[in-house]
Parts: sequence; C-alpha cells; structure tokens
Amino acid sequence: MTYDSALRQVGEFGRYQKRIYLLLCLPIATCGMQVMVTVFILGVPRHRCAIWDNDTYAVQGPAHLSLINLSIPTAPDPLTYSQCDLYSYHSDNESDPVDSSFVRKCSRWVYDQSDFLSTFVTEEDLVCHKKSYVTHTVMSFMAGFMVGAFVAGVVADTLGRKKGLLMSLALHIVPNIAVSFVGDLLTFMCLRFLSGASVGGLLAVTFTMIMELVGPSYRMITGIAIELFWAFGAIVLALLAYLIRDWRYLNLAVSVPALLFIPYICLIPESSRWLLSRGREQEAEDILRHAAKVNNKELPEKLFDYEDSFENDRCVPIWKLCVTPTLLLRSTVIFFNWMVVSMLFFGLALNVGNLGGDIYMNFFLSSLAEVVGYSTPLLALKCLGRKPVYVGSLLLGGAACILTIFPVLYGDTSVHWTVVGLSVLGKIGASTAFATIYLFSAELFPTVVRNSAMGVSSLSARIGGMISPYIAIINEVVGGDLGVAMPLVVFGLFAFVAGLLALTLPETKGRHLPESIKDSIKYTDQTLIVRGNDIIDASYPLTSPKEGVAVQDEK
Repeated sequence: MTYDSALRQVGEFGRYQKRIYLLLCLPIATCGMQVMVTVFILGVPRHRCAIWDNDTYAVQGPAHLSLINLSIPTAPDPLTYSQCDLYSYHSDNESDPVDSSFVRKCSRWVYDQSDFLSTFVTEEDLVCHKKSYVTHTVMSFMAGFMVGAFVAGVVADTLGRKKGLLMSLALHIVPNIAVSFVGDLLTFMCLRFLSGASVGGLLAVTFTMIMELVGPSYRMITGIAIELFWAFGAIVLALLAYLIRDWRYLNLAVSVPALLFIPYICLIPESSRWLLSRGREQEAEDILRHAAKVNNKELPEKLFDYEDSFENDRCVPIWKLCVTPTLLLRSTVIFFNWMVVSMLFFGLALNVGNLGGDIYMNFFLSSLAEVVGYSTPLLALKCLGRKPVYVGSLLLGGAACILTIFPVLYGDTSVHWTVVGLSVLGKIGASTAFATIYLFSAELFPTVVRNSAMGVSSLSARIGGMISPYIAIINEVVGGDLGVAMPLVVFGLFAFVAGLLALTLPETKGRHLPESIKDSIKYTDQTLIVRGNDIIDASYPLTSPKEGVAVQDEK
C-alpha cells in the first residue's frame, strides 16, 4: 500500500499521533514568545537628555522642574520635552534660554520607568542618533529566521527530520539564554540572529513532520491548529512582560522553558515518510507498527511495496513555473501575497508600542486577535472555500489598518480606543490570512514543483518580515499624528493590493491537486462546471461525474 493508505490503517490521528503532535506543537509556543519578546526587550520608553549625573526622568520637585525647563527645549508639542537636544548657555546670561543659548545634541539620557524598568535600548542608549540600530537588530532576527528555515530544511531533507528538529532546538536554547547576559550591541545582534534561525528552523521542520505524521483527512486542521500554540505563547508573554519589567529577567523567563525540550532526543521518532524516501523501509515499518499498537490497530503482514510507492517521485526545476504567462503571473501573485501577509502580521505585532495607551493591554488584545484569526479558517475553509476566506480576511485587515488614519487625525483622546480596535481587527485579518495561505498556495502549485515553490514562498515571507520593522518606524520620520497612523496605512495599502491580486487565483476547494505543469496551466475557475447538483472539476478528463472530484451543492 501507499504511505497515506498505511496511515489510514495505522489510524490517521490516533492516540500515538496526538501525543507526538502535542510534543511538536509545544516549541511553537516558545517560538511565538521569542519573536514577540522583541516588543519588550527592545522597547523605547519616553526619554530626554540628562541634565546631571544622577538625574531622573520623573520630576523630583519644583526646583528640578525649573532646571529641566531651563535646560531642555520643548518638542513641537509644547507639553513635551525634546528627546535629543539640550540648551548650552553663554556665560553672560543663564536666565534666558531663548535669547542667550544655543541647542546642542546630548550624550546622556534619562528614561521613563512607568512601562519598563529597563530594556536593552535604555542600557545601551539606542536612541536619537543610534535609534536606527534598534530596527537593524529586529531585521537581523528576521534575517536569521530566513537563514534558519533554509538550513534546517536542507538538514531535514538530507540528514533526517529529527536531526533538523534537534539542531533547531539547540539553537533555541543556548543563544536565547545567552542573550540575557550580553552587554554590547554586536553580540546581542548575533545572538538574536541565531534565535531567529532557531525559530525559522523549528517552524519549517515541525510543520513538515506534522504533515507526515497525520493522515490526509486531518492535515488541514492540524496544520492550522498548530498556529494556536503560537498565539498561546504570545498571550503567556503578555502576562510575563506585565509582571517582569526588567528585560534580562523577562528574556530568561521566556528562554529557560526551552530546556524542557531536551528529552525530545528520546521522545520524538524520525519521520517514517522520510525513512521510506531514503530506502530505510524496515525502520519506517517498525515506527508505523508501534504507532498501530498504541492506536489499537491491526496491520497486514506486508505493509509497503517500496518501489511502487516511491520510484516515480520526481520533481522539475522551479523555473518551469515561468513557461507560460498564466503560471508566471499566478506564481508572482502568490509570492507577493506571502511577502505582504508576513509583513502585515509581524508589522502589526511590532507596531503595538506606537499605538499609544497601555502597551501591555495593546499587546494582549493583539494576541487574542491571533486566536480569533487562527480559529476562523478551521470553521470557514470547508464551508466557503480557500479563496473567499483568504481574500476576505486580507481585505478586511487592510481596510481596518487604512481606516485608522481618521480617528488619529480627526479624533481626540476619547476615541483612542478606535485606533486600537482597528489595529486588532487588522491583526485578526492578518492571522486568518497567514493560516490560510499555507493551504491555499500548496494546493495551487503542481506536485512536481510544490516543495521548491513553497520554499520560495517561505523566502518571500521572510523578506516581508525583514521589511516590516522599517515600516513600523515611519512615525519617527513623519512625526505628529500622521506619523502614528502612517505605519498602519502603509500595511493596509499593501494588504489591500495583495487581496485584490489574489482575486485572480483559482479556487481549490473540492478539486484535484494539479500534478504536472500542464495540469496547473489548465487549473482555472473556468474549469469548474455544474452538472446537476454537483460541481465538477473539468480541468481533468472525465467520462462520468464520479471520476471527478464532486462537491455536493449546498442547496
């Protein structure tokens, strides 16, 4: 029998698979914490220049306030002080800062401790002329994300899924804990790069192992449900960050739990599908027979005919997707959508500190939005199809982000909740789109090039993640109320354009997956025809409706 047939005999999602599935999902929660902890350990609190050695941001009394007013220029908003400038007085008159002084840049700062006791930014003074280093540090994490996904994928394909998993877990433990003890920017960036590599590797390998672990009927639901562990990790992080305001202790709190994954060396088996593809049939059969025993299932004496199952597996080069304008356009739209969805998702997460109000409440609401967003496809994909859910969620998220410009520019503090609410709605759309695009794009690419095309899709997503922190700091360039709204507007415009382009993609619900390049060329919405009460996929030769993939009309 084939591998999928064997999984049906073993039990598509029995007790054995549920146990391994839970173990594989747990690191996803810590991955979510490591990605999102950036919001807090690189948080930039309110600050101004220090006017003496033991100065504090909080005003100590009338004399302190008077000295601050004489020493610090006001920002464009007269109620706030300049963050980077300091008056330097002439010796003849120190009482009139307007007429007898000039402004200079300062080299020491004091920070507001109402939100953070300390962050890496406050320890290294990464503000004013050094503020770009914060964005570069976030980008280095995203670059590690991209490199880790690629390297772990190569290791998992050549040396085994388990070795790719264990390598990623090792990177997930050591560099993340070490970050808590560094004291210079370069080391911090290098360790965060390795942390990003661990997250990219874990996401790539665990998703593959889960798809090879469960039966065909459960792959969609398990592939989407894994995202809920990410959201759970973000919610736990919101609580930890609220309770632990020192960045070193917070980083330890989210990193040390990864030590619990060390027993995975013994607990997680190698993928039986990978073993079969490498000609190690007996090892694969032993794993499947053990799974059947745990699931209380009986297997036939002969489980596989290896040559029949795998000798015809073949791939073609990725450039074959460019052989016709139809495939080139479709592939370009998919890759662009991966980039935008990733940009929108991570950008909205990184932007919570710019929304105003309580950063911890904003982050908590954003994390809850992920739960809603990841749950939506579980309910909607089977009923509505891939295309309506994906396009609808992306357009909803984009529209919500664009609309934030109105309460920001024309409202007052009493309507600030609408900005947060629209941002949360955007996060729901981004989360739903992220969960859906995995399935939607995998079903659009033909089998002979699917793995390579999904690899390019992942690369596009990582590029979007690397761009997102630079969009999130547009407020530092624009300034004022418009600067607050601009990052969300830019994210929204990208999402809206990607959603409109996705309308050109064909629906995949209830249809044959394209096997060859020729199948993919014929794979359009125009090949869906109605025959009686059935919707028939006419992109494949049929002699009767029963030979196609028929979907019962909901009427």
